Amino acid sequence: MEDFVLRIGHLYPEQMNLYGDRGNVLALVRRIQWRRIAVEVVAIDAGSQVDWDSLAMVFMGGGEDSHQVHIAQDFLDRGPDLLPRISQGMPMLAICGAYQLLGSEYVTNDGKHLPGLGFLDVRTEPGKSRQIGDVVCQVEGVSLSPSTLVGFENHGGMTTLGREATALARVHTGSGNNGMDGTEGAVRQHVIGTYLHGSLLPKNPHLADLLIRWALEYRGQDAVLPELSDVWEGEAHQAMVNRANGSRRHR
Repeated sequence: MEDFVLRIGHLYPEQMNLYGDRGNVLALVRRIQWRRIAVEVVAIDAGSQVDWDSLAMVFMGGGEDSHQVHIAQDFLDRGPDLLPRISQGMPMLAICGAYQLLGSEYVTNDGKHLPGLGFLDVRTEPGKSRQIGDVVCQVEGVSLSPSTLVGFENHGGMTTLGREATALARVHTGSGNNGMDGTEGAVRQHVIGTYLHGSLLPKNPHLADLLIRWALEYRGQDAVLPELSDVWEGEAHQAMVNRANGSRRHR
């Protein structure tokens, strides 16, 4: 991999960066560097030009409604470039607002209808109450060991999965997509949409490594990753499991 650079496209880093979402990119960069793989983060702002063929994966975080409205049309305009690539296996992690905009439609609290890219068969509309707190869930949509994910949710949107959607996980503690059907997030091919902030990847290094392996495979590289000592990360993960298990939001 001497000449290979794993490039991460970070969509709208200023507008879509709630609750520590930028920490997901930092975690990916560190875990890639620790494997002695060259890595570069490419900031993709509204209106900027992108060399999509140079990217190995894409990340997009969450934002307030006003921020989503600001970038929604630009994101939609990028569909002809982004959709073929994620359809061909380029991994993408989409948190909260990004997850919503990968669906068919997002309806804001004040009634604006924002069309999404439609890659995920999900639709989001305002809920009656805001869902806030720690989440522990059991992964079903991808092969992951350990199979638990932990994070923090803070969203007013209620996301419903369509017939073609596959849930990322089953909620053990927290609300997840809508607080009713027990699902959290959605996954299609190597695209993961989720409501888990917090940041997600530092507390779930096994998910970070899955995304890195997918990115290496997408770029035709050896995807066997040397093991890392994740003692601190494991303690952070377990601390959230323990804290959430004592929460009243236990399902």
